[in-house]
Amino acid sequence: MHRNKNLGLMILLGLTVNLLSITQAGPPDDAPPTDNGVATSFRGLADSTPPSLAWKAGTVEEHKAWHTAFRAKMLKVLGRMPGRVPLKVKWTETQRFDKFTRHKIYIQTEKTYWCPVYYLVPHELKRRVPAIVCLHGHDGVVPYLGEGRKSGAKRPLLSRDFPRFFAEHGYVTAVPIVRGWNETAGYQDPQGGSLKRSCQNVTMNSVLLGMSPAGLRCWDAMRVIDFLETRDEVDTKRIGLAGLSGGGTLSLYLPILDERVKLVMMAGIFSSYRNSFYAMNHCICNCLPGVMQYGEMSDVVSLHAPRPVLLINGRRDKSAPIADARQGLEKLKRVYTLLGVPGRIEADFFDGPHEWSNAKTLGFLSKHFGK
Repeated sequence: MHRNKNLGLMILLGLTVNLLSITQAGPPDDAPPTDNGVATSFRGLADSTPPSLAWKAGTVEEHKAWHTAFRAKMLKVLGRMPGRVPLKVKWTETQRFDKFTRHKIYIQTEKTYWCPVYYLVPHELKRRVPAIVCLHGHDGVVPYLGEGRKSGAKRPLLSRDFPRFFAEHGYVTAVPIVRGWNETAGYQDPQGGSLKRSCQNVTMNSVLLGMSPAGLRCWDAMRVIDFLETRDEVDTKRIGLAGLSGGGTLSLYLPILDERVKLVMMAGIFSSYRNSFYAMNHCICNCLPGVMQYGEMSDVVSLHAPRPVLLINGRRDKSAPIADARQGLEKLKRVYTLLGVPGRIEADFFDGPHEWSNAKTLGFLSKHFGK
């Protein structure tokens, strides 16, 4: 009996060891792998591709060296630009409002393209005033003109017609129809609905030509600034930039390309590439080829320094995660503090969705452009 008992115990131990071996060995060789989706692949690829030119400067000299190296990379990823042509402008429409006159003009930005622009000039200007280039988002230009709002009606704090708002407060504003929307559209985006929009067309063709949609759209805005410099009503030393959503994306890059932009207000965009464009289904036109190899959004905005920047984000805007915006803001505070101008970086992180907020814009403009 004793011998049989020992024999049974040995058999039981052997079975246990075999079971442990099978468990440790994992699934059979013919079982399919579990990490076979693009999401897991791209997470791994991003994890293994830290930005090579992330801002880490400890001195002004180190910042200058970083600025030179990173800006060169950004110019490369923005792609080549069209050939420059002489500035030509066609004036086609004029409409008078209570506090400003709105003109519809066309500016030739390249040999075979005229950019439509709404140009808003306040009445009875006694001196040159600042001008603001206003860039619309993926809903097209119409909501930014404020045509549906009655004269004198109270404007909500969150409102997309900021070009009209600024004109009513004494600023000249220029609103280009961003290439690929409204009357400039090519073939229709599948998800565009009734709005004329061709971001896919613009992106595919520009990339095939060694360009980028952001670069081409910024080029048009640069030619708008060329136009502003010819105007007697504009103080050319005080040209600002304002953009929401897709226009906010362009606000990341235009100040890198053009030093004439002296102040930036961007809404509905500042966060991180990793957790916004890379992590969710944004429009393809927001993607700048290769940018994540070199830096994050906070690094891109660091190239704006020491120029004043106002970041406008809705805390409930899922397309631009607010946690990443806060983290990026902390880096920017270090950048601006290092350069001795900590008061030139500000944020309006309001309780709201993907929208423009005027809670801080007029104060910001007055602080940096004067009254």
